[in-house]
Order: sequence, then C-alpha cells, then structure tokens
Amino acid sequence: MAIVHDQGIVLRSYPFGEADRVVVILSPNSGKIRTVAKGVRKTKSRFGGRLEPFTHVDLILYEGRNLDTITQVAVLEPFPSLRNDLDAVVAAGTMVEAADAVAQEDEPALRLFLLLQRGLKSLEAGQRSPDLITTFLLKLADVVGVAPSLVQCASCGRSEDLHRFSFAGGGSVCDRCQVEGAVRLRDGVTAYLAGLAGAELSALPPADSAYSSEAMGIARRFVEYHLDRKLVSLAVME
Repeated sequence: MAIVHDQGIVLRSYPFGEADRVVVILSPNSGKIRTVAKGVRKTKSRFGGRLEPFTHVDLILYEGRNLDTITQVAVLEPFPSLRNDLDAVVAAGTMVEAADAVAQEDEPALRLFLLLQRGLKSLEAGQRSPDLITTFLLKLADVVGVAPSLVQCASCGRSEDLHRFSFAGGGSVCDRCQVEGAVRLRDGVTAYLAGLAGAELSALPPADSAYSSEAMGIARRFVEYHLDRKLVSLAVME
C-alpha cells in the first residue's frame, strides 16, 4: 500500500456502494485505472464536479488491493466550453468511448492520452468539422497498431486503382486484388481518408460533403471491426 501521484482524463464513472463512485481514468503513465471516490455522491462531497467525464485531473491516490482511492484531486483542464455545446459533448463522448475501449490497465498509454487530449482541446477551441471524429478514429487505429493502408493496396502494395476497402484485410485494395468482403468506394474516398489520417486535429482541411459521410462510415466500420464492438456514441451522433 502506498500514496501515488498521477494524472489523467476522466473517461466515465458509475455508482459504488451507497455514496461512492468508481471513476475510470486514462493515465499517460498507468493506462486505464479504476479508482474510488469516497462519498462523492453526497451533496457535500469535497470533490464536487471535479471528476466529471472529459476532465483532465491531477490525483493523489491511496493504493488499494483492488481499487485505488482518490484522496486529493485538482482540475488541470475542465474543458468548459465544449460542455455547453451538445454536438461537442457527443463528439467528446465518442472520443472517450473509443479510448476507453482500447486502453489497457497497468500499461503506459502516453500516445493514447495525448491523442484524446488533443481531441478534447480541439473541441474546446471550437473545432466542429464533420471530419473531426473520422480523423480521430484513424489516428486511434494508428496508436493501437492497426492503422488502415490508405495509399497502397493492403494486399499487393500497388498505389493505383484503390477503389475498394477491406475491413478484415487492412485497408484499401486495388482493382487487381480479389479480397473477400471488400467494399467498393467511390473515386476520391481513399485519397480523402489518407488526407484526414495525416491531418492535425486542430487544423483539419475544409470538409468536402461529397466524401465526408462515406469517409466517416469507413473509419467507423474499420475501428468497430478491430474493436469487435459498436461505438454507441457514434450511433447517437448519426
């Protein structure tokens, strides 16, 4: 048993006992950690609203056998502006849900933490591009090591005629390769996805309505395939 100093972004929480909550946090140092906030459901809780989802917090934890107990918490970034915009809240919820799905306990998650932090900062700064979540999902796939091939055929390596996409096969597929389950894409969608994958979340290129919706669908299905689960927040967004 020891006192530990850590930080992280609150992913979610749920009731525990009569007055406590389990708070799930993404830490750059420790990955996904499950902590207990004692008495937080009481009206006079000293933690107040400091452990709401999306909040970047600094923590003092008392290590327990199964769950660590939060003894002190300070807000580093509350992201107040995004909380006043329903679309931003849903987008933040999607980012948090996806990060929660891939984060591992007791494993450093610096890249994942920084990606989620950049996503929330972009929303806080007013970024409302319809391509923001698409870009986030593509970058999330890269962080966990399953980034789709978008500039070369995932089967043969050719960079021409990339008109199909295989979720199981790893990305774009050229016309010469017969890959079971590959879906046909309209001309330009693959290049559009590749552009988003390489863009900064805070400085996305102007969205193109001709490709944006299809690109989102491809990114969503690809990530859900590799997570083997549906992203509920994306269904709400749609």
